[in-house]
Amino acid sequence: MTTPPIVSPFGGQPPPPQQQQQAQAARDVNTASLCRIGQETVQDIVLRTMEIFQLLRNMQLPNGVTYHPNTHQDRLGKLQEHLRMLSVLFRKLRLVYDKCNENCAGMDPIPPEQLIPFVEDDSSKHEDRSAAQSRPATEERREILEVNKKLKQKNQQLKQIMDQLRNLIWEINSMLAVRS
Repeated sequence: MTTPPIVSPFGGQPPPPQQQQQAQAARDVNTASLCRIGQETVQDIVLRTMEIFQLLRNMQLPNGVTYHPNTHQDRLGKLQEHLRMLSVLFRKLRLVYDKCNENCAGMDPIPPEQLIPFVEDDSSKHEDRSAAQSRPATEERREILEVNKKLKQKNQQLKQIMDQLRNLIWEINSMLAVRS
């Protein structure tokens, strides 16, 4: 018994252009989706690895103790299944990695220093800021510096007052000690 040949629903003609575009779009997955798939694959790999270690920890070594052969075969089968799935997941991860590299091949690499936000010193300014964005930030920074300067002055005044009070109390105690 033979199976009949597969006939296209379009009578042997190629599919219409709209369906070709949809098929092409289904094949071309964007890089962000690939990264998400890769992340999920890595999570699956970690989960499977943890399960493998759990199985190995629960397995009893053949050290002269009698054990049920069916239990051993069952655990061995589970372990082999986990290892097989782990190798499949690693192959999937490799495919995702290669596809991401292929999609990003034409892009200019961005230095990691530009991707990491950092606190600027007074001497260094970030060139990427526009004038409209930096003006309010500069004004706010200047106000903060002024407030800090005033706060330091007030703290210095309070310290002087505390020192004067301490000296006054010491002198009073000294005078009272001399009287008695």
